[in-house]
Amino acid sequence: MNKHVNTITVETTDLSRRSFLVGTAATGLVLGYAGVPGIGEALAAPSNFEPSVWYAIAPDGLVTVTCGKADMGQHIASTMAQIVCEELGAKWSDMRVALASNDPKFNDPVLGAQITGGSWSTMMNFDAMSRAGAAGRTALTEGAAAAMGVPASELVVRDSVISHPKSKKQMSFADVVKSGKATKTFTPDELKAIKLKTPDQYTMIGVSVPQLDIPSKTNGTAKYGIDVMLPGMAYGAVVTPPVRFGATVKSVDDSAAKKVPGFIKAVTLDDKTGTTSGWVVAVASTYANAKKAAQALKIAYDGGPNAKVSSESLLDEAKRLQKLDDSGQFFVKDGDPNAAFGSAAKVLEAEYTTSINIHAPMEPMNATAEFKGDILHIYSGNQFATRSGAIAAGAAGIDPKFVVMHQMWLGGGFGRRLDADMMVPAVQAAKAIGKPVKVIYTRENDMTMDFSRPLTYQKVKAGVDGDGKLVALSHDVVSAWPTARWGIPDFLTPSVDKKGPLDSFTVNGADFFYTVPNHYVRAIKNELAHNATPSGQLRSVAPGWTFWAVESMIDEIAAATGKDPAQFRIALLDGKGKNDGGAQRLRNTLLAAMGLSGYGTKQLPKGEGMGVACVSSQERATASWTACVAHVAVAPSGEVTVKKLTVATDVGTQVHPDNIRAQVEGAALWGLSLAMYEKATLKDGGIEQTNFDSYTPLRMSQMPEVAVAVIANGEKATGVGEPAVTVVAPAIGNAIFNASGARIRALPITAEAVKGAMKA
Repeated sequence: MNKHVNTITVETTDLSRRSFLVGTAATGLVLGYAGVPGIGEALAAPSNFEPSVWYAIAPDGLVTVTCGKADMGQHIASTMAQIVCEELGAKWSDMRVALASNDPKFNDPVLGAQITGGSWSTMMNFDAMSRAGAAGRTALTEGAAAAMGVPASELVVRDSVISHPKSKKQMSFADVVKSGKATKTFTPDELKAIKLKTPDQYTMIGVSVPQLDIPSKTNGTAKYGIDVMLPGMAYGAVVTPPVRFGATVKSVDDSAAKKVPGFIKAVTLDDKTGTTSGWVVAVASTYANAKKAAQALKIAYDGGPNAKVSSESLLDEAKRLQKLDDSGQFFVKDGDPNAAFGSAAKVLEAEYTTSINIHAPMEPMNATAEFKGDILHIYSGNQFATRSGAIAAGAAGIDPKFVVMHQMWLGGGFGRRLDADMMVPAVQAAKAIGKPVKVIYTRENDMTMDFSRPLTYQKVKAGVDGDGKLVALSHDVVSAWPTARWGIPDFLTPSVDKKGPLDSFTVNGADFFYTVPNHYVRAIKNELAHNATPSGQLRSVAPGWTFWAVESMIDEIAAATGKDPAQFRIALLDGKGKNDGGAQRLRNTLLAAMGLSGYGTKQLPKGEGMGVACVSSQERATASWTACVAHVAVAPSGEVTVKKLTVATDVGTQVHPDNIRAQVEGAALWGLSLAMYEKATLKDGGIEQTNFDSYTPLRMSQMPEVAVAVIANGEKATGVGEPAVTVVAPAIGNAIFNASGARIRALPITAEAVKGAMKA
């Protein structure tokens, strides 16, 4: 049994996908001020024109778009504003952005919840935000027509002005709002019926306009969670146990802490949500004194059931589980690979592993909690307000509808802030002392208590016929199950073998777009890892490890059959059956990356090589087609220098070209960091790496050249924040093989492993 799944009662927090979509008070998910009489009304601005929940136009003509997504530097707030602006017809300099509270009216139009992840934001909100903008334009146009006494059909909207060319009359958006003539409302059916612009009519979409959040972030007025200041606020510093999860506090001696000036109290967390275990928070008048008090506390722990668990024992358990015929559930079950292996001309087998990886965003985890009467206010940057509000409520022992979450700018997220652990100590400390409390993690707290990317073990077996054609592939993926930890049943996926739900966020990507007639993918939950290392969604999630295995094995098969690995992929991407459409788009990105990099056309020096990989990250149904050619140099010592990464990605419709390139570059470099440099290890139940001296992401001095080709073909917008993460590691591994003959199957790639493989 997973001992850290949320244990809040269903009556209080029914967190199923269905409940998200229903959004009624009966489910307990109408969180925040919408469920509290008087608060919502107090925040309304009746003089504004609000054609949609997503934006309002003030009497001065300024348009403020409310972003229901967490903005962690990816400029999603500006992107939402840009989509609205296109259909609304506003002037870009009139646009503003605000961040949404946890009021359910701001739930994602598709997901029915407030969640930011999966590179879903633009993809899933483009249509809704476009229709919101178009509805506003229609209402303003009809209002202006009434005010000017002209037919609405003869009006032109451009740059926040509605003009009538025949009469030379015109009204600004501000004029129409002040006139009170804009009153039209839209039913859902009317919104669906609105005819949107076609790509050839765009004047804003596809333009690299100035990002709206940049001025405030550069002049210091943008407020992050760590910046929150409330009257009478105290500070909390957490003391975490040496075991990642499962420890309990036996006793706390605060005698030395009482000598620290401003010390208020040491609060031992009683976390009924199961988010934390064995934590104590020291509360003081300043953060510096809270840290001193935390260091002075003498705490005795019971290490619990995971006190002797290590990375090695997690891997051993994964291998044991994989060997069991009845382990796990099937994610893909096409044909009969086992029968095909029996008649195959050649069978290959390989094991691939990835290590524990840590998010480590620059802004450490933080939250500020304040009780005002029956209302709990939480100030923090968060990627999953719907779930986090419920966890805060569970920590406080109150109904979730009495939690108001104040969304702040995020100093990095990458999936880390999908979790709400930082809210638990803030809430319980504020409740204990009767004052607002801000909790700030140290870097050590954040690294050792991260909801990390899990250690994974994958076994892949492939069979080819006499012509070297891939006819069968079986793929077992063993790991902790990050999404299952959330305790949200409808975020899980029914297994194709009817054995119960599985966590598809551990196997997405293994259901690739190559045509392979016999294909099995099995998802196996490593219960030991699941309990000892409660895992989360790190940027790219499963495709970060599944494509490492898939794209490495594809190369191994090509080498074993004497075929060029790029041409071998192109042949597999024939678009047959269920792969039609996706395979062709993926093949195009591969060809684009090959062309831009000069793959196959250059005579490289000895010890250098190029490697390819192509992926359909994130999920099959929400794919962004991405390919990479990596150019590496391998020294006799095994040291690898990545000289260049060439990435091509098909984004469908691009909203902001510069931002897309920036995100693809950032994702590629994150993928490089995971591939070559980042590794966390577990010993005696605890994460050994505590800061950037021992956990070593990519440094500036290790930067390669990065070339990006963006394919914008007018199809539905796709996501760009994560896919390039997943394609880089296998491309590098394949390039290393082409440069040196060393086949690497474990991440991160080390010089020792390369040198050893060169000798093998």
